[in-house]
Amino acid sequence: MSMDEDEVLKQARTSGLTYNQAKAYIARTTGGKGTHIYSNTDTEAVRQKNAASMSRKQR
Repeated sequence: MSMDEDEVLKQARTSGLTYNQAKAYIARTTGGKGTHIYSNTDTEAVRQKNAASMSRKQR
């Protein structure tokens, strides 16, 4: 490796998020198509909450 390549690698390691980390962060915080794999939402809890809400509306 040349000196320039070493410097680039050093900067990359200290520059912040990796590509995959950035992609996961964006998916978690903005939503979007195909991002469900990054979601930490408890879908069952959401279903139960929605069912309870609908039940209250029907009374």
